[in-house]
Amino acid sequence: MSYYEFFISFNEGDYYTCHDLLEEIWLTDRQNLFIKGLLHLSVALYHYSYGNVKGARAMLLSSHTYLSNYEGVYWGIAVPEVVDYIDVCLTIISQLSAEEDCKDWDELPEFPRLYLNIRGEGEIF
Repeated sequence: MSYYEFFISFNEGDYYTCHDLLEEIWLTDRQNLFIKGLLHLSVALYHYSYGNVKGARAMLLSSHTYLSNYEGVYWGIAVPEVVDYIDVCLTIISQLSAEEDCKDWDELPEFPRLYLNIRGEGEIF
């Protein structure tokens, strides 16, 4: 049930709740690196939402590493689209200076939104 709730929270942009939902799954199966990758993506987006660029970068890189090991649709998610989204976010972060954490969070460039659905389709807006 937590996995389905994750989709709702993710699409609403509630990344803090996503973390809690995915952590519940991951704690029962710590070998599940796919869930760990989604968990790190959620944490990255949450960090970025309040201006923690350094934390967001680290979590995006780790999420990319975990999720890149999966192809096609996995657990109902089109993984290549998620990995492409992470690449877009990393490109945005790479254009920021090292001092960006000190900036007001609302002055950071926005990440595009990624909407997930269980059918394996991901859409970036």
